[in-house]
Amino acid sequence: MSDLMHELAADADAETPPARASRRRSERSRGRRWGLRILAVFLGLVFLVVALLGGFALFLNHKVDSNVKREALLPSQAGAASPSTPEELSAQALIAQSKGTNVLLVGSDARPGDTFSRSDVMVLVHIPEDKSKVYLIHFPRDLWVSIPGHGQAKLNASYAFGGAPLLVQSMQNLIGVRIDHVVKTDFNGFEAMTDAVGGVTVYAEEASGATGNGGVDIKQGWNTLNGKQALVFVRERYQLSEGDISRGKRQMAFVKALLMKTISPEVITNPGKIAQFTDAATKNLIVDETMTTDYMRSEAFALRNVRGGDVVFITAPFTGFGWSSDGQSIDVVDQPGMQALGDAIRQDRLGDYNRTSVIP
Repeated sequence: MSDLMHELAADADAETPPARASRRRSERSRGRRWGLRILAVFLGLVFLVVALLGGFALFLNHKVDSNVKREALLPSQAGAASPSTPEELSAQALIAQSKGTNVLLVGSDARPGDTFSRSDVMVLVHIPEDKSKVYLIHFPRDLWVSIPGHGQAKLNASYAFGGAPLLVQSMQNLIGVRIDHVVKTDFNGFEAMTDAVGGVTVYAEEASGATGNGGVDIKQGWNTLNGKQALVFVRERYQLSEGDISRGKRQMAFVKALLMKTISPEVITNPGKIAQFTDAATKNLIVDETMTTDYMRSEAFALRNVRGGDVVFITAPFTGFGWSSDGQSIDVVDQPGMQALGDAIRQDRLGDYNRTSVIP
């Protein structure tokens, strides 16, 4: 053993400098080859993930494109009704473009077979220029307003008279702010979206019992609801203290709960749930002709940092309840308050508007 060790040491001492340099280059070369192999495997995995995500994104784009319908929902697309009074003419002349983006969300609770449909949900979504918040402005359907070509009527009657374009005209005249886009859906879409994300937990300001409420018992405070229960939650108004006003608050609370659940890690990291939600959200969706898939995707990405406290609920101002000359129960518009609301939207200063409240 001693002789062998001496021979090895002698061989090492006998290795010439060029031989040692050649051996080290060979070792470094082998090391680089292993490094390149590891890098190639890593890049291959990254490429595979990117390819899968890219394919998934293409799948979602195809799903949105095939499901979403586009119609002439804006007055500029469908032709505006002519003002019938000096007041309507004056209001139309004052309509101005605001900072940020204004999207009118219209929801219908029409059941199968309904032929005379009014809009049950009218929410103006204001997105500031900096995309830091989302303002949901609920317009009660019983607001007594001027409807171009039809005189005075409830706000939701404008939808029955002339569809979304006339509703947009009526609301623009009411607040003096131009509406950029319109999105229509029905309450069945709410049910499908809720089930797609595995249910939502929503806050109810007041309870409503199971009797006459589809057998669904809503308690004051937090409620975890599946799709069928959520549909009852957003439809109920007769058991609530302020009828349609209270129902509007419930609907906004539901929209917020659904939004927060959709962007939660539980959903956003689950391709199956994302695909199911995308299908449910777009299957009954109708948008105006200027709202492209690319636009919807870019807006959604721009709002990626919005959290629960950034979603703000506003009820369009009214002074109380009353009766029309023909005996209809109405919500009386607060004209100075409505002007202040319009000013705040135009100037992108809804954060200073004194009627705002944050939904739990």
